[in-house]
Amino acid sequence: MKTQTINPFMPSKIVLTKGVGRHREQLTSFEMALRDAGLAAFNLVPVSSIFPPRCKLVSKRTGLAELHPGQVVFTVMSRAASNEPHRLLAATIGLAIPRDRNKYGYLSEHHSFGQTEEVAGEYAEDLAAEMLATVLGAEFDVNQSWDEKRELWRIQNEIVATRSITQSAMGHKDGLWTSVLAAAVLIP
Repeated sequence: MKTQTINPFMPSKIVLTKGVGRHREQLTSFEMALRDAGLAAFNLVPVSSIFPPRCKLVSKRTGLAELHPGQVVFTVMSRAASNEPHRLLAATIGLAIPRDRNKYGYLSEHHSFGQTEEVAGEYAEDLAAEMLATVLGAEFDVNQSWDEKRELWRIQNEIVATRSITQSAMGHKDGLWTSVLAAAVLIP
């Protein structure tokens, strides 16, 4: 019987989370956003944007419960900050997963000013779908590849599911720093 080795660095689960923080200091507002997202207790390491094969998307509660304070945690993160009163800011992670779960998908990071959550989220999903299409060697046209009836992407006869998580906020009226973040947390 053939035994299968498990790579301890290959994530088996991914959690999407988001947060917002406000403070007179920019760094502290970011810390507050990390706390809001449930990530402040971990040592975060940024990684590029691959959704691993056979990886499962799990709830924030389920996934973060598997981590321990001080643990080194790999994340794909988008963040934005401003101390400009009433400035709309957004941070979002887009995700594109192929139907064949033995193939890898893509995560995209997008941060912006002046975009609503919906607009930023759709943009990040388009980015992730386009990156996946290029790896599949497929032509990609945002206006032709989207199956509106089914709400999914058709790329080279392969159905791709997309989603996003976005945190937006208005800059604090009194000029406090406002930080927003969205993250995909990779869990081994």
